[in-house]
Amino acid sequence: MRDFGRQVLDICGERVTAVFISIGSNMGDKTGYCLSALDRMDRIPGCTVKARSSLYRTEPVGVEGQDWYVNGVAELEVELTARVLLDRLLAIEKEMGRERRKKWDSRTLDLDILLFGSQAIHEKDLIVPHPLMHERRFVLAPLTELAPDLIHPVLGKTITELLEKVPDDGQQVMPLKGL
Repeated sequence: MRDFGRQVLDICGERVTAVFISIGSNMGDKTGYCLSALDRMDRIPGCTVKARSSLYRTEPVGVEGQDWYVNGVAELEVELTARVLLDRLLAIEKEMGRERRKKWDSRTLDLDILLFGSQAIHEKDLIVPHPLMHERRFVLAPLTELAPDLIHPVLGKTITELLEKVPDDGQQVMPLKGL
């Protein structure tokens, strides 16, 4: 099992935190938006994309009448606080045309902090681990690809165990070929 307590690394005297980000889009060039987001995250000072999952075509969850999503997960190493990282991710969403009109509306890009090392954060607009990640196949399937034995810091279960408990019904997740 991956030891989540060791997710804060000391590299050359600098504190680096392993972070997992959910990436999704259901408008326009969905795949292009997701790939561009990875590139933009890698250009954030103090942030390095270490790995990314495959991209998946996923059924919208909790809404009707929306186009299917493209989703994936990125593993980052950051020298930033969770708050600063969130601000940078929101700026990327906005740069790429995201308009926040109502909750769970269609979007060009959605970037969510899933896990920030082993930290549990409860602030007004920042909750980590992501409070719904354990209920969503579109998050757990790509996260399992990157870190199957990673232990959720609050629920105490591996990502694989969490994925096994989420029903397929209404949450189809299909790998996109060649990405």
